[in-house]
Amino acid sequence: MKRFITIIIGLVLICTLVGCGKKTSNSTEPSNPSTQEPSTSTTTPSDTTPDTTTTEDDTMNKTLTLKIGNTEVDVFWLDNDSVKALKQLAKNGLSIDLEMYDDMEQFGSLGSALPSSDTNLTANAGDIMLYQSNKIVLFYGSNTYSYTKLGHINLSKSELTELLGEENVTITIGLK
Repeated sequence: MKRFITIIIGLVLICTLVGCGKKTSNSTEPSNPSTQEPSTSTTTPSDTTPDTTTTEDDTMNKTLTLKIGNTEVDVFWLDNDSVKALKQLAKNGLSIDLEMYDDMEQFGSLGSALPSSDTNLTANAGDIMLYQSNKIVLFYGSNTYSYTKLGHINLSKSELTELLGEENVTITIGLK
């Protein structure tokens, strides 16, 4: 009799455990309706979020331009992280008031910091340098200091002196 009671208790326990197991359902209704996305919507989050990667790619495919006063000058821009960041900064146009320094350069604040890799360089007439990550410097003379090179203006020293050597100037950096 003990054995019979033990078998019955075992069967009851097995049936109880099977009943407590994972519930499977053939129903098409979700068990938690609050997590179901509406089936009538055709908008996905990517449809409503602006594609900043495409915008950045478009900006990176454009060329930086430089005007000194009203004169657009031909510049050879380097391909480095500083210039890439400058492109992002200049995508809507960037005007900077420059100040003359020591009869060799004009410098001005960019308004924000750019990535830099300053090294001790000798800047020559036409060089465009980043100074302390947040200042742009256009040279019409020569100086040795710690800079990140951005590019070079393709003008002679006398043409640069004419554009930069008389007074403080405003430059405009843009994209085309």
